[in-house]
Amino acid sequence: MLAVLAVMVGLGAFAVSQLAAPITAPAPEPRCVPTARYSDAQLANAQTIIAAGRDAGFGDRDVTIAVMTALGESSLRNIDYGDWETSGVTNPDGTRTTSIGLFQQQDGWGTREQRLDPYTAATLFYRAMERRVPDRASVEPTLVAHRTQVNKDPQHYARYWDDAARIVAGDVLADCR
Repeated sequence: MLAVLAVMVGLGAFAVSQLAAPITAPAPEPRCVPTARYSDAQLANAQTIIAAGRDAGFGDRDVTIAVMTALGESSLRNIDYGDWETSGVTNPDGTRTTSIGLFQQQDGWGTREQRLDPYTAATLFYRAMERRVPDRASVEPTLVAHRTQVNKDPQHYARYWDDAARIVAGDVLADCR
């Protein structure tokens, strides 16, 4: 009888301790955004852009601008050719474009190897953004990207902002269905 009483007291103490334990909800899983489907390789490139920005001390807005820019330039694909090869696009002065990589950076941005290395290309982008748009905190994100990249259309990047923000926030999974 004493043994049964001891077990009951022990179980009661355990139950009370469980009631007093804090209840924590599991961390939410990233949600799939149906309009934004990206491969593992594309999201790995985005993570590299994010890491380069964070390593250089840039905040979420600037990092999102960088991801938005790469979305608009290459769909987060590290491609080794540019607009000249695919559609004969020229620079404003009529010369052939030499753009490659995630940001479709031309020769003036760095060596071919630098422009095709995602981390280095992102670092080159952040440096140029900082230099070319010092007032970027008060400038519309698409215009920051435009001033950094010198794209023909100042509004070109605007349509990529929402996806970039979701990617930076971790709300997009690869190949979600």
